[in-house]
Amino acid sequence: MTRRPGGELATRPLHFIWILDCSGSMAASGKIQALNNAIREAIPHMQKVADENPNAQVLVRAIKFSSGAHWHISQPTPLKDFKWTDLSADGVTDMGKALLMVADQLKIPPMTDRALPPVLVLVSDGQPTDDLESGLKELMNQPWGKKAVRIAIAIGEDADYEVLQKFIGNPELKPLKANNPEALVTHFKWASTVALVAASSPPSQKKELSKPAVMNVPLPPAPDTEPSSVADVW
Repeated sequence: MTRRPGGELATRPLHFIWILDCSGSMAASGKIQALNNAIREAIPHMQKVADENPNAQVLVRAIKFSSGAHWHISQPTPLKDFKWTDLSADGVTDMGKALLMVADQLKIPPMTDRALPPVLVLVSDGQPTDDLESGLKELMNQPWGKKAVRIAIAIGEDADYEVLQKFIGNPELKPLKANNPEALVTHFKWASTVALVAASSPPSQKKELSKPAVMNVPLPPAPDTEPSSVADVW
């Protein structure tokens, strides 16, 4: 573990949380299988990026939402120990409940004020069926929710892009659109690697958490998956 001059530990926790739609519509056309595959393909790329950023200790979790919301991986897990267990799809789309549960974990404590900005990646193929506004409000009421790198991936044409844009909260960053498994893998890799690099060395690290954030940690342009040589299936 590296140290700064004077012996201070340089490593700071960086929490990465997948927020994943597992509603019944995700069972159609192989969406949930493609989601599981995309995360598996992203993991080694995340590990490589984490290895190249020794000042950040990347801790990964995943929450799933359908009829209710549940932690799929509840403990903040170091990337080197992270293993993915496949999700299945059933039920409705209680996205608001998932955001409430994430907000609870971004409070101080259990978070610390010396952490790096968390990375939150919301993935959905449909519209919320519960009180999204309450969940989003509670998330944004938390200093770390407001300062988080918030990315959204829309699966298919039926995804609610307006809702995903509200979650991002930055007009310069649009939801990533995946209409086939190949595009989904591309977006998962981008979201899980570029966001980690940006969050591990944000330009405003030293600003007080109590100050309002104007926007998320700046990110480079997302990959363009259009036009694609692969036919849209969702």
